[in-house]
Amino acid sequence: LLAMAVAAVANDVERLDMARDSFDDRYEGCGPAMAEELPVLNASEFLKNQPFAQAWLKAAAKWQRRGPPESPLSPEQATAVMAFTTDGLHREFNAAVRMAGRSAQQYRDNFHFKTLHFLLTQALQKLRDALGQKCYELLENVCGTRFVAKRGDTVRFGQFMSLTGRETPGDCPGKQTLFHVYTCHGVDIAFFAQHGGDWGVLIPPYETFQVVEDNEAGDKAVIQLHSTGTHSKYNCEWLKGDSTGDSLG
Repeated sequence: LLAMAVAAVANDVERLDMARDSFDDRYEGCGPAMAEELPVLNASEFLKNQPFAQAWLKAAAKWQRRGPPESPLSPEQATAVMAFTTDGLHREFNAAVRMAGRSAQQYRDNFHFKTLHFLLTQALQKLRDALGQKCYELLENVCGTRFVAKRGDTVRFGQFMSLTGRETPGDCPGKQTLFHVYTCHGVDIAFFAQHGGDWGVLIPPYETFQVVEDNEAGDKAVIQLHSTGTHSKYNCEWLKGDSTGDSLG
């Protein structure tokens, strides 16, 4: 689950940075206006993005079968979290999120997860408020990749990052990174996930962290990250429209 939004340094070495190509919209001040766009936008994306359409329909059916639980999320927001965790959709979605912020045009023309991005962002924000804006301290072992970071730098994951908080015991064969992450914008989504036991705290792409420790020894690395707040390049981008003033693409 921990597939970082980072710049590749070598085949199995990755660099943590600010992930500046990430689409990081927080939709501040435009939630209701954006929600009004969703019926038309979602219908368009269902036609252009079959994996999303299939995951959404499967998640919606499963959420409906659960009945109306006590939840701060709307049915659409809860369905978005469940769809994100369905059939590996998170991998394709996060790959798109990592590139969609290269330009407004890239987001508008080539990012066919606008509905999911909005609803997932809103879901994390609403859950965070409902839980009292708590912070989490998490350990996670990543096998197969050694991450590179510079102490004192500010970095972002640049995608919706899930950390289970369950440190894998022992050493990995080959390259390995032990992450020690203190997040204040991540939220526990296990209740809403397709397979709750496989998911933990989901961190949004716009949360920033200071690298407070970076120890490397051969193929092994220990990186400690501490939340410093948020940073977004984009806000309410869809509602700004394209060059003709039309927000539907």
